[in-house]
Amino acid sequence: MSIVRRSNIFDPFSLDVWDPFQGFPFDAFRSLAETRPGFVSETSAFANTRIDWKETPEAHVFKADLPGVKKEEVKVEVEEGRVLQISGERSKEEEEKSDKWHRVERSSGKFLRRFRLPENAKVDQVRASMENGVLTVTVPKEEAKKKPEMKSIEISG
Repeated sequence: MSIVRRSNIFDPFSLDVWDPFQGFPFDAFRSLAETRPGFVSETSAFANTRIDWKETPEAHVFKADLPGVKKEEVKVEVEEGRVLQISGERSKEEEEKSDKWHRVERSSGKFLRRFRLPENAKVDQVRASMENGVLTVTVPKEEAKKKPEMKSIEISG
């Protein structure tokens, strides 16, 4: 049982993704992995999609590396409660009977990442684009409210 580490443990907007099967030492899991070989890679692909989140003065910008994934295979949604969800599926390569695989390191399967957006996010104006295998999601920010000017009042008397 483990929790996938966040890049910044002090980031209140990132959601931990719990992988209940990661490092599971019991025989039941081993037999499951043997009967369903893709299961282990599917579970790790779920949390392995790397996403950067930066904040500019105008917007929150998310960038995800999704090589080999078509934009039709990716879904970007905003749920109630200002939760940005990026999900999709990386298709598995077709296998030929005559092929002999020496190494399989690229993951395939479904992926899902969720981020709680801050109060200043304009969730009705989210934009997404995909270029050269990089998904960019831009969430504009509301303009910061100016602090009321403080005016000193002279006290008479």
